[in-house]
Amino acid sequence: MNLRAAAQRLVLNEDLNFLLTNRVPRIALTRFMGWWSRIRHPWVRDASMAVWKTFSDLDLSEAKQSHFDSLHDCFTRELKPGLRPLDGRPGVLTSPSDGIVGACGRIEALQYGTDAQLFQAKGFPYRLLDLLGDNVQGRELARQLQGGSYVTLRLTSSMYHRFHAPCDATLEHVTYISGDTWNVNPIALQRVERLFCRNERAVLRLRRPDGGLLVLVPVAAILVASMRLRALDVPLNLRYRGPHQLPCSARYRQGEELGWFEHGSTILVLAPPGLALDPSLHDGHRIRMGEALLQTPTYTSTEDT
Repeated sequence: MNLRAAAQRLVLNEDLNFLLTNRVPRIALTRFMGWWSRIRHPWVRDASMAVWKTFSDLDLSEAKQSHFDSLHDCFTRELKPGLRPLDGRPGVLTSPSDGIVGACGRIEALQYGTDAQLFQAKGFPYRLLDLLGDNVQGRELARQLQGGSYVTLRLTSSMYHRFHAPCDATLEHVTYISGDTWNVNPIALQRVERLFCRNERAVLRLRRPDGGLLVLVPVAAILVASMRLRALDVPLNLRYRGPHQLPCSARYRQGEELGWFEHGSTILVLAPPGLALDPSLHDGHRIRMGEALLQTPTYTSTEDT
C-alpha cells in the first residue's frame, strides 16, 4: 500500500478523523495555518502541497496558473476561462460554487413568526435564527425565508474555493458573525449539534431584479478560516473586530465573483417561498458553479407547457 492510499484510509476512520480535526486547539491551529500558508518560500510551499496532495484528491489541471508562490495562492486559485459555463435558461438560479450537496429541503416553520429549522445532517436540526443571528436583520430575514428552501454546499479542501452570484443581483447587506472553527466534514456534522451556528460565518443578503430575496451564508472552518468579499475592503476572519453589520450596494451579473474562501468550507443557499430546488439535487450530489440550483415559477410553468 503506498503512502497516499494509507493516508486516505486513515482519514476515513471516523473516530480518528474527528479526533485529529476537532479535538485540537482549533483556533490556535487555524491562526498558525493562516500565517504558514502565506510563507513565500519554495521549500515551505512544496512541502505543504505535498502533504495536501497526500491526504486529498487535489487536481490543479483546471487552474489558471501553473505556478504558485505560496500554499495560500493555491487555495485561492482562479480557473481557466470557460470551465464553468452558466446554465442560461430563463428562470434558473445557478450554484454559487463547486460543492457536494450535504443537505437540502424545505425551511420548516416550527411556529408562526421567525422560528424555523433546517438540517445539517439527518437527525441534526438547527434553528434558522441561530444561523442568521438573533438581531433585527436576522429576524427579518428569518421571517421572509420561512417556508422556503435551503441547500448546503460543502467545499472540500481540494476544490475551487471561489463563489459567484447565482443570478443578477445586488448585494445589499453583510452580517459578519465571529465564531469557532470546527471542521465541517460529514463526520463532524453528524456529531456536533448546531455546528454551522457555532462557526465563523457571513450572512449575505442579495436582492434579485424582481425584488425577491436570496441569502448566501459562507461558513468558515478549521485551518484557514477567512473569507474575502469583493464588495468589502477587509478580510473577514478571526482577527476582524467589526463593524459586524456592513451595508453594501454592489451589483453583480449572474456568475460574477462575489468572493472566496481561503480554505475549503461550506456555503448555505437560503431561498424564500416561490423558488424551487432543482429536481436533480440530492444529498451527496456533486455540483459545479454555474449548474442549475434553483428555479423560479416562470421556469417551472414554461417547462410544463
